[in-house]
Amino acid sequence: MRSLGAICLLGLLSLASTSGVQAQHSDQAIQKAVAALENQWLQSQKTNNPDLVAPLLADKFVSTSAEGKLQSKDQMLAATRKRTYSSVDYTDVHVSVFGTTAIATGVYKGKGTDSGKPFDETERWTDTWVKMPSGKWQCVADHNTPVSNSGH
Repeated sequence: MRSLGAICLLGLLSLASTSGVQAQHSDQAIQKAVAALENQWLQSQKTNNPDLVAPLLADKFVSTSAEGKLQSKDQMLAATRKRTYSSVDYTDVHVSVFGTTAIATGVYKGKGTDSGKPFDETERWTDTWVKMPSGKWQCVADHNTPVSNSGH
């Protein structure tokens, strides 16, 4: 009986180990997928094309700007259409996975004009992504915080 118990225990440990490896591979795949979505967002800014980011945002999306202003999806896209970027980049991008939710963080540096007024800004951002019932990942919230140009 002990040997049967040991075999069962080894089987359970093996199954748990396999499940852990599968979960790790799944998390890595999600991290890559969400990072690609963040890159699509960056491309929308680099090409001054807000239409590239629109499908990435959930209908109930909410944005908290660096000034503390809350914006809906439509409000954020309207504000984005008033901006023209001469340069923009993301650095220090990380994605953490929590089941069907992923948190992406990074640093944004952008220059350009907003309603004709020049801007040069550096912000830390946090985006919350959720895997929707359709299977598509969408951003449900973002938050931006200004950082000094001397460091982050």
